[in-house]
Amino acid sequence: MTAAQCRAARALLNMSQGGLAKSAGVAVKTLSDFEKGARTPRSGNLAAIKQAIEAAGIIFLAKGETTTGGLGLRLKV
Repeated sequence: MTAAQCRAARALLNMSQGGLAKSAGVAVKTLSDFEKGARTPRSGNLAAIKQAIEAAGIIFLAKGETTTGGLGLRLKV
């Protein structure tokens, strides 16, 4: 998961950084720094953030799974 995917997922979910951080069990600063590109979270924290986003209804798309061929995500319906 990239920082851009994380920001986009939160936007689709209408979720604040605080809400996602709480759901993932990480510090808001950890999430904020990741989304700004200041630092990459530890692998366990990154996995927890991704898992919280997926549990909220987001599906991550790998390269080649979109018509443009880039990374993406979509909301489960």
